[in-house]
Amino acid sequence: MNKVKIAHIVHSVGGVDVSLRLILESIDPCNFESIVIHGTGDAKSAFIDKNGKSISEFKLPLQRNISIIRDCKCLIHTIKILKRHRPDIIHGHSAKGGIIAKLVGYNLKIPVLHTPQAYSYLSASNKLKKSVYLLIEKMISFRGNKILASSNSEKNRALFEVGYPENRVLLFNNSIRPIVKIQSLSINKTWPDEYICSVGRPSYQKNIELMLDVLVNLKNKKNNIHLVLMGVGFHSPNLRIVKNKIRRLNLESNITLLEWTSREDIFNIIKNSQLYLSTARYEGLPYSIIESLALAKPIVATNVDGNRDLVIDNYNGRLIRNENVSALSKSVMEIINSEDLKQKYSLNSLKLFNENFNILNNINQLENIYKKTARYL
Repeated sequence: MNKVKIAHIVHSVGGVDVSLRLILESIDPCNFESIVIHGTGDAKSAFIDKNGKSISEFKLPLQRNISIIRDCKCLIHTIKILKRHRPDIIHGHSAKGGIIAKLVGYNLKIPVLHTPQAYSYLSASNKLKKSVYLLIEKMISFRGNKILASSNSEKNRALFEVGYPENRVLLFNNSIRPIVKIQSLSINKTWPDEYICSVGRPSYQKNIELMLDVLVNLKNKKNNIHLVLMGVGFHSPNLRIVKNKIRRLNLESNITLLEWTSREDIFNIIKNSQLYLSTARYEGLPYSIIESLALAKPIVATNVDGNRDLVIDNYNGRLIRNENVSALSKSVMEIINSEDLKQKYSLNSLKLFNENFNILNNINQLENIYKKTARYL
C-alpha cells in the first residue's frame, strides 16, 4: 500500500506546536509520510516521526499577524513546494495555517483538513473585528476542505457559526501520551510547597487580569495563597499590564511568573500543585488542562470553549460562568480546604483522560480520517 502523504501548514507555537509534534510522533510512518511548512521564527527544534527520524520541513515568513505582502509570498512559495512534493492531503493548523492551506488546496485541487485550535474570531476584542474574522472564515470554507475540530466546542462553532455542513466537520480531540514519569525540576524552586498553578501567556485569550482579581480575593481569605504562572514569556502582549497590576494589587509575594518552562518542568509543577486554574475567555482544547487530567489534578476553570470539554462541574473540578471572581475564588478555597474533594476530583480527572484524551488509544481514529480524506474527499 502506498503511503498517504500529508503536508502540514502551521505557525508552530504554543499548543499548536505541541499538537503537531504529538501527531507526527504518533502516526505510523509505515503508512504515512509528512512534510511541515512553518514560520522562520517559530519552531526551535526539528520535527521527528515515531521512529525518531527527522521530517522534511520548509520555513516561510509565516506569522500570526496579517500582512498582505508577506502572506502572498507564503502562498506563492507554498504552491511551489506542494507542486514539487505532491501531497495527498493538506492539514492546516491554527488560523493562519488554515487560511494558507485552504487557498493553496483550492488552487491545486488537494483535499484540506483544517484544525483551528480556537477560531480566530474568538480572539477579537470588539464586534467589528469579530464580524470581519468570522466573514473570512466563511469566505474560505471552500467545498474541498473539511474542519477537523480539536474539541466538541470547536466542532459546534464550525457547524453553527461558520456554517459548515455536518458531513464536512470531523472531530479529533487534542490528545497526549500518559505522563508516567515526573522528572526533577531543572530550575530553582522559588515558591512555597503549597500553591495553585496555571499555564498562560498574558493575552486577551488567557485573561490573566481576571486571574489576578481571583488571587486578590483568595489572599483576603488566605494570606499566604500562592500562584505559579508558567509560560508568560513568548508572545505575551499583555505582560506589562499584568506586571503593573501585580504591583498595584500588592501581589508580588503571592505569585511566581515563569517566562519559559520546559514541558518536563510544567508536569512537575502541575503534579505538585493543589489544583489547576484557568480564567481563559476561550480555548481550542488546552493541552495544559489535558496534562492536568493526566496528572490527576482538580481543575477550576471558566465555562468557555475548550475548558467545558475537559472539566465536568463537580466531577473533576468546577466550571464557573460569566468570569465570576467570587465564584472562582470560592471554588478554589473549597477544593484546597477539602481532602475529600481533592481526592474525588483527582481520580475523576485521570479517568476522563484515560477515556477520552490518551493519544495511544486515539491515534487510529486520526489515521483513519487521513486515509478516508485522501481517498474520498
